[in-house]
Amino acid sequence: MLRLRLLLAVALPTTLAACTFRMPLAERPRPIVNPSPPVALPTPPKPPHIYRLSHLDTLAVHRNHVLALYPASQSAYDALPSPAWMRTTQSDEEGGELDLDPQKEERSRLRNAGPTVRRVGHTLWLRPTAHAPLQLVDNPAEDYDRNIAYEFIASLPNIKQWLLSVHLYEGGYYVLIDQRTGRRTPIWGPPAISPNGRHFVCGNSDVLARYEPNGLQVWAMDGVPQLLWERETEWGVQEPRWLDDHSILFQQDFYDKDDVDTRIVRLKVIP
Repeated sequence: MLRLRLLLAVALPTTLAACTFRMPLAERPRPIVNPSPPVALPTPPKPPHIYRLSHLDTLAVHRNHVLALYPASQSAYDALPSPAWMRTTQSDEEGGELDLDPQKEERSRLRNAGPTVRRVGHTLWLRPTAHAPLQLVDNPAEDYDRNIAYEFIASLPNIKQWLLSVHLYEGGYYVLIDQRTGRRTPIWGPPAISPNGRHFVCGNSDVLARYEPNGLQVWAMDGVPQLLWERETEWGVQEPRWLDDHSILFQQDFYDKDDVDTRIVRLKVIP
């Protein structure tokens, strides 16, 4: 009996220890952190409507060659020289809209053209240095297919060409005539010649009537005019002017919201 008590005395603490349950730690409340108010990001400026019209900003020249058009300022455009043949000799004395008289303008130009160009009635005579005289006869007939008139615009000595405007019953075009050979080169608009005389561009804008192509031509001048590329566009090119021997600025006419609007853009046409 004494032995049993001793055994129980020895074993009991071990058993109680084995059955003791450890109380879990009380969960402490997490600190409440006041969230910072959201930071208001500045609203990015919204570009003008015309600069959100992405189709006005590129010009595909070849299959894998796309030229980018960039905005330019009116003041930068106005600072560039305008071709002399784009200026008129008539002025509006009353401050209203100027109604030009093509015949009066041509008479003024012919006085400065020299003996190689003259007009006799409906006939415009041109005398190339290495070709027989050219005789261009106006036909004022009331006939859509036969009506035509030739207007002398300018002599361009730096590329050795005469510039004429050809008027049809509806619409028309411009033509360069070589002052040596009499070779004719139809073009879309009056040429703007690069400062080094090696290239010229011709643009045209007729976004409303669309009798004539809208777009741009780029020519190389190596003895004779050679067309490098031309592209018809849905927007018009008006009065291109050379910024340097590689880039031009021009007035881009486009149809938007039932009206024709204009912006000044820059385009690199010669690599």
